[in-house]
Amino acid sequence: MKDTYILAIESSCDETSMSIIKNGTDDVATIILSQMDTHASFGGVVPEIASRMHVESITMVLDDLLTKANMKLDDVDAIAVTYGPGLIGSLLIGLQCAKTLAMITKKPLIPVHHIAGHIYANNLVKRLEFPLLALVVSGGHTELVYMKEDYSFEKIGGTLDDAVGEAYDKVARVIGIPYPGGPNVDKLAHVGKDSYNLPLPLDDDTYNFSFSGLKSAVINLKHNLDQRGEKVIPEDLATSFQNRVVEILTKKTLKAIKEYNIKHLIVAGGVAANKGLRERLEVLSKENDFELIMPPMKYCTDNAAMIGAAGFYAYQKGRIAGLDLNAKATDKLQ
Repeated sequence: MKDTYILAIESSCDETSMSIIKNGTDDVATIILSQMDTHASFGGVVPEIASRMHVESITMVLDDLLTKANMKLDDVDAIAVTYGPGLIGSLLIGLQCAKTLAMITKKPLIPVHHIAGHIYANNLVKRLEFPLLALVVSGGHTELVYMKEDYSFEKIGGTLDDAVGEAYDKVARVIGIPYPGGPNVDKLAHVGKDSYNLPLPLDDDTYNFSFSGLKSAVINLKHNLDQRGEKVIPEDLATSFQNRVVEILTKKTLKAIKEYNIKHLIVAGGVAANKGLRERLEVLSKENDFELIMPPMKYCTDNAAMIGAAGFYAYQKGRIAGLDLNAKATDKLQ
């Protein structure tokens, strides 16, 4: 069978990334240009700055990709691109580049949902086996997704308010942890003690999550300590916060695994890099006899390789877009 090469573009937030993926599983070449250092001085991503930096770098990233892969545009079979969800200005830059390439090369244009990309990052580690459960944890998403086959997504639960990564960043700011909040909270959580009494958020029988109450509990705790002239111990508060997050994520995930009779669990999204979550899931997979697949750190954060992997299966399913494809800041995974 002829190999299929997908050129993929990801620009949903503050990484300008392009990749060439073979057959949905092999990363031929990937370029990721991060803007993290620029946004760090603002304490978070500034959308207007992010989109301008995408404009400045996207043609350079394309040139670097083709050089690294030792390929030409004519060598690829299709162009895959993240159309949403994400920052609308950032998405539009990548989308315009993809549509231009599709037009001049007369290659099919494949629209890829950002979360589908995160899920298929695991396909670059090991070919996905079905049925499976995906725990999607990122700055904008916290979802449990059931998949009976390739490119079939059934959301069985999700966050009712803050996404888990968003909660991490907000808590980091409250207790004075510098940007990027999530990874730095994770680091502190491994040196502190669980000494603060924080609630377990939305501990019910559903597959839904809610982190706003936990975030508010941290804010109120910090305020009360300040009022009494007492100092917060950042590493202890980070530990207490992370322990509650990991406990509720793993508790509901394990419940779904048992009720859906799942043997394969994958973790997707930027928070998949969280050491505390990874460690707990590894223990649970051994105790409960299910296969756990987690992407390596380079595929946890936004990257085009995951878009190329998902794009291959979207292409096989005939999901081709016209040049009128538009970006969507929010969109349901389907």
